Amino acid sequence: MGIADRDYHRTDRREGGGFFSQVTPVVKWLLIANLGIYFLDLFLKGYPLRNFGAFTIQSAVFEFRAWEFVTFQFLHGSLGHVFFNCMGIFFFGPFLERWWGAKKFLVYYLLCGVAGAVFFTLLVFIGLLGDSLQTPLVGASAGIYGILVGVAVIAPNLRVALLFPPIELSMRQLAIALMVISGGAILLKIGGNEGGEAGHLGGAILGYFLMRFPQLLGGGGTEIVPPRFGSRPLPKLRPRTTLELEQDSAVDLILDKISREGFQSLTAEERELLQKASSSKNS
Repeated sequence: MGIADRDYHRTDRREGGGFFSQVTPVVKWLLIANLGIYFLDLFLKGYPLRNFGAFTIQSAVFEFRAWEFVTFQFLHGSLGHVFFNCMGIFFFGPFLERWWGAKKFLVYYLLCGVAGAVFFTLLVFIGLLGDSLQTPLVGASAGIYGILVGVAVIAPNLRVALLFPPIELSMRQLAIALMVISGGAILLKIGGNEGGEAGHLGGAILGYFLMRFPQLLGGGGTEIVPPRFGSRPLPKLRPRTTLELEQDSAVDLILDKISREGFQSLTAEERELLQKASSSKNS
């Protein structure tokens, strides 16, 4: 049995459990929080939650409402806004949560969101976004751009099929394209959402640095190449040696550890064993 045969690496749908059975724990609660807060905000006509949680430079920086650096990430301007953000979290978040582990992934996601607000503030202070001290910033996009860049660092050649436009790109190409679009929108004043694009770039920039320097979140400094997901596993019905069975048991324990704590928690010996198991599977 190869790594791709194990539950941790399976991409097929398990029976039962419904929609949320397919997502990792933090991603599940991020989806629930974003959708729940959006509909509560809609029910309350927008004002109470937005007055408390939307980020503006005036209130967050000059009035010391520091919680807005986090709370704005769970507010959204429209159903389409929250829907597409949740789609991004749903499709890409589990990959990165398995990489970091649940706790570090949540910290990573929220810090990328904070970086979006910080970068927006910086561009306002240096004059690129004009007088935007009162401009509200809402949405999870900064954290999502951090996720996208994180996946692009881990698996740059992973193929992604877009709905619009209907093309297929690698994760590296998608990340670069999104950064170029955001940067161009800010510099050329295109689209009328320069503040949001600044948030995108801020989240992406911090996400890149955290992925390149995982020790900033307390992880090890060695970049780990994850096993390939799309390779054909070895036939399940074949003679098994004692050595293979022992290796499978050891790899199962390692994959359980990854699921709990992320790839960054592995020791050098565990990484070596996982890579050997992946190589034997793909040979």
